[in-house]
Amino acid sequence: MMENTVVLYVGQDYHLKRGKDRITYAGMPSEDVYSIVQRKTVGYQGFSWNLYFPRRKRDIIDGVSLQVENVTPDEISFRVV
Repeated sequence: MMENTVVLYVGQDYHLKRGKDRITYAGMPSEDVYSIVQRKTVGYQGFSWNLYFPRRKRDIIDGVSLQVENVTPDEISFRVV
């Protein structure tokens, strides 16, 4: 199993895997909460929603193993396992 470290700044996105969604780092609306936007495209239609996580939450996103290493108001770094 390959691990890949990804660093996203606010507004940058990452394609999880072929056939999976994209995520965008949306920053920290408060000191102890960070936000990820999950986007799904079906044909020409797109859907997106904000997910909010406690700062200590390290395993995120349904169906893809993402382990958050560090999160600040400006950037998030995580490993894709």
